[in-house]
Amino acid sequence: MMAKPRPAAATAEPHPAPRVSAAGSAGKDGESAEIAGIVSRNLKRWRMRRELSLEALAKEAGVSRGMLSQIELGRSVPTIALLWRVARALRVPFAALTNDGSRSGTVVLAAAKAKILTSADGNFTSRALFPFDAERRVEFYKLTLAPRSEETADPHPPGTIENLTVASGQVEIVVAGVSHVLKPDDAIVFEADVPHAYRNMRSSTTSMYLVMTYIDTIGM
Repeated sequence: MMAKPRPAAATAEPHPAPRVSAAGSAGKDGESAEIAGIVSRNLKRWRMRRELSLEALAKEAGVSRGMLSQIELGRSVPTIALLWRVARALRVPFAALTNDGSRSGTVVLAAAKAKILTSADGNFTSRALFPFDAERRVEFYKLTLAPRSEETADPHPPGTIENLTVASGQVEIVVAGVSHVLKPDDAIVFEADVPHAYRNMRSSTTSMYLVMTYIDTIGM
């Protein structure tokens, strides 16, 4: 993925418009505003903790200062790729920027209320299957990849592991230039601190489940 906390070669996302939707919800604008506020607070908190200026963080993440400022002000929601770049530059897991700080003993994550992050072109989606309620080393996602499409990912923080299984369709996972084709029920585990990509060369959508494991918890 996802995924994902990116090297200097990364370029700024061309679409600063909100890229978060609520599945089955009529209040899409409200959901986007909610996510924008959460990301805004977390971005500012982690940037200050790392003692980075907007300019320094923008340079490290490979995005424009103006775009980063819009996100920190809560005026824009980043795409998956941009959020990964920022998280990597801050040396925190992806969910560190989407954590809403809530607490509950038992949490039901209703599909109808799911907040779904998408790629800039809309072909790749990521739904968190865990509550953004605490610092954690393991994250669980449902991914979808549209027909005849590809999603590339910059390296995640050192030590990051991706464990992915295919629920439906077929996907080609490319890790550091090496290709692996997975069919339904196939699984793969790989070190995700290198460039990797997800490719769907079929005419149907591919659905996958991803467990992301970090070497350290947030803030370590």
